Amino acid sequence: MPKIVVTQPVHAEVLQTLQAAGEVVMNPGPEPWSDAERQRHLVDAEAMMAFMTDRVDQETLLNAPRLRTIACALKGYDNFDLAACAAAGVSVSFVPDLLTEPTAELAVGLAIAAARHVLPGDAAVRAGYAGWRPTLYGTGLHGSVVAVVGLGAVGRAIVDRLMGFGCAELLGVDPQRDDARVRRVQIEEAMARSDYLLLAAPLTASTRHLIDAAALAGARPGLILVNIGRGSVVDEAAVVRALDDARLGAYAADVYEMEDWLLPDRPRQVNAGLVRHPRTVLTPHIGSAVQRVRLAIEMRAADNLIRSLQGESLTDFAIAHP
Repeated sequence: MPKIVVTQPVHAEVLQTLQAAGEVVMNPGPEPWSDAERQRHLVDAEAMMAFMTDRVDQETLLNAPRLRTIACALKGYDNFDLAACAAAGVSVSFVPDLLTEPTAELAVGLAIAAARHVLPGDAAVRAGYAGWRPTLYGTGLHGSVVAVVGLGAVGRAIVDRLMGFGCAELLGVDPQRDDARVRRVQIEEAMARSDYLLLAAPLTASTRHLIDAAALAGARPGLILVNIGRGSVVDEAAVVRALDDARLGAYAADVYEMEDWLLPDRPRQVNAGLVRHPRTVLTPHIGSAVQRVRLAIEMRAADNLIRSLQGESLTDFAIAHP
């Protein structure tokens, strides 16, 4: 039976499905294996189920000569060197659609939490609530100009949800895609006119640090910036400076520069200025962390893995067998 390496714990029914197809070695988690431990397990493995904490590059593949397929229980593939996988004859599959709705929900939730001072309000009540006071006035989505950067599946799902809030205007930033419900603009206009800007862009050479010091200098004062796309679309150090000088009203994020493993110059931790700042709302990459959704993602990845081992064609392939 083929050896299958699962780098994070999965639901019991998913594990049983995989065990019926091969010999499974699974990380009990939730902490990821070290690179050395992962490589030790991969050295004689035919298949790998990968998660957000994994990266695969040429060195990984050189030390896994029997590897035939990588099934990723995630949507984005920034941390996987697809060219190296193709050269090694390793198929790579992803789960492209199941994360869309919960991630869009979280984007709107983060926007509201940041703009309406939910965390300071929670702290004030826990410190001893004496009744209403004229404090913590914020910004509402109703009547505001809201921009969505990236009009892929998640960006369009965010627009779906924003339609019910009575926004004054919806703007969209995407050089390739359009949406009839938004007015498409350049990033400079979106920064200058928006009360909220929600980032749902993938990480590419052109989007890395799309939101940098220059972009933030042109932001409308008090802008609420939300990032649920990829961490390195934002220059976190520049965001901290913009918060400090009140150019930004607040910053909310579910993704961080430190997570973009294939970037050699990535920071190794979340910017300390973001962690300590009173006008940030930070969540630990929980965009898809809905119980039934995570189970469906794992099961879809398991199905991709098994079908790939059997040589079947899949719609989820990023790189298919040559």
